[in-house]
Amino acid sequence: MNPDVQRVNPPELSPPTGFSHAVVATGTRLVLLAGQTSLDADGKIVGDTLPQQFRQALTNLLTALRHAGGTPADLGRVTVYATDVPDYRAHARELGAIWRELAGRDYPAMAVIGVSRLWDEQALVELDGTAVLP
Repeated sequence: MNPDVQRVNPPELSPPTGFSHAVVATGTRLVLLAGQTSLDADGKIVGDTLPQQFRQALTNLLTALRHAGGTPADLGRVTVYATDVPDYRAHARELGAIWRELAGRDYPAMAVIGVSRLWDEQALVELDGTAVLP
C-alpha cells in the first residue's frame, strides 16, 4: 500500500467492485503510462480472447510502471479501452481475477470505454494509466 495514494469510496455511492470511486494522490512524482495492448516483445498481438489479451496488456502496463520505479499500489487511475463492452462485462469476474493476481487489491480509479477499434486491428483491449510515486 502506498500512503501517498488514498482510495476514497463514500458510503453514499454504489459499492465499488474492482475500482475506487476516487483516489487522492499526494506523492511527488507522476508516472504517465502509455496505452498498452497485448503486444509481445516482437510487436505481435498475443492472445485470441479478451482475458488473454487483458492479461498481456496489464502485464505490459505493470512492466512499464515497474521500470519507471513504481508498483501496482502506486496506480491512481487506469482507463480500459475495449472493442466489445458486452464481452468485457461477460468476462468481468475473470478479468477481476487477473487484475488481483497481477496488481493486487489496491484498486485505482478506473473507467472502461467502448471503442470501435484500436491501433492494432487484432487488439481487443488497451490500458493506460497514471501512477503517483513518493
